[in-house]
Amino acid sequence: MTESAGHSHNSSCGRRRDRTKRSSCPRGIGPSLPAMSQNTNTPDIPAQQNAPAGESAKVQRQVQQQAGIGPVSGGGGTLFSEPVLVVNQKAKLIELTNEYSVFDQQGATLGSVVQVGQSGLRKVIRLLFSIDQYLTHKLEIRDARGTPVLLLTRPAKFIKSRVIVQRPDGQEVGQIVQQNAIGKINFALEVGGRKIGAVKAENWRAWNFSIVDETDTEIARVTKTWEGLAKTMFTTADNYVLQFHRPLADPLLSLVVATALTVDTALKQDARGLG
Repeated sequence: MTESAGHSHNSSCGRRRDRTKRSSCPRGIGPSLPAMSQNTNTPDIPAQQNAPAGESAKVQRQVQQQAGIGPVSGGGGTLFSEPVLVVNQKAKLIELTNEYSVFDQQGATLGSVVQVGQSGLRKVIRLLFSIDQYLTHKLEIRDARGTPVLLLTRPAKFIKSRVIVQRPDGQEVGQIVQQNAIGKINFALEVGGRKIGAVKAENWRAWNFSIVDETDTEIARVTKTWEGLAKTMFTTADNYVLQFHRPLADPLLSLVVATALTVDTALKQDARGLG
């Protein structure tokens, strides 16, 4: 499979509308999108469990009503092969350990993201002082069986963020590097120092992002979903929907998947304590 696998989506979407009298093809992905993963360094393990009924309904509402994405067929049931990923952060009054669950568009569990390498002392420091930006954060992206497939490291930052993306064996995939600190935030997706794509905030609050390749063509989109005033005011949870517009190959694929988790870690982790 190549990145051109989705080139005929416009015509196929049109034919499908004629037959069904409805439009169910979201922008950028055809009705028969094949599995996207070309990542031979990560296990291609299907999701093994479904979320509880209430969680599944919430995920579907996020995708269809809040992100505006209609049902998308295709996908291989893994973090690297689904056309839509839903990333929900575990709601906490004060966040001392970053935790996320990752679902497909129907609410099936695809994996998780867990912060690792924190001592008890570090958690106390995070509780008492708002110094997250001066601390290094390490996270593991895990598949549905709990096996690490990508490692994320955000070194201590001063104004700008940088996230290093690695394989479980420590091999670097690339980096997600913040380009500016004022206005709409942009990140470069870099491999060996070469820019192969970018992540562009669509507003100054950095809620929604357009992800483009090196030709500046949009290949994916990250949309923050609204969880209600009470939850937003009193917890630290941030939830996002990642939509791919076409199949991608590595290393760009892994960097885009990592970006969905990096949005919160890179920009929102600067004031989590009581201080």
